[in-house]
Amino acid sequence: MANIFSYHTCLGNTWLAEEEGYITHLFLHGEEMPIKEACYEETPTLKEAYKQLKEYLEGARHDFALPFRPQGTPFQIKVWYALLNIPYGQTASYQDVAIAVGNDRAARAVGSANRLNPLPIFFPCHRVIGKDGSMVGYSEGLNFKTKLLELESK
Repeated sequence: MANIFSYHTCLGNTWLAEEEGYITHLFLHGEEMPIKEACYEETPTLKEAYKQLKEYLEGARHDFALPFRPQGTPFQIKVWYALLNIPYGQTASYQDVAIAVGNDRAARAVGSANRLNPLPIFFPCHRVIGKDGSMVGYSEGLNFKTKLLELESK
């Protein structure tokens, strides 16, 4: 059974979920939580995830050192882990990520995987932009994506 706990951040109300000591979800500002059966208690893993998220949002952390266990298809998981190779403060195109996962024709599938990313920010799908450099697609909205990229540009 998952443990879920709510934290207040500069992004608003944020929920973190973990199972068996692994972070599985980050729910941002009002997202509907698909996890129906859960314990609502803070665990050491959730507390550490919040600490690192807060440090990131304050500009003091560029990478996360947490145990993750995102759930998705093998392709989605491959895409999400490929996002970790996009350096802090930089961007890559959907095409770049498709090439990184071994399928240069899968840019749209990369976009779909990003839309379903259960760990936004931790798996930085906000760093993925259009091939022409345009700000396209982000499940939290383009203003949110822009805010995260601006945070990383400081």
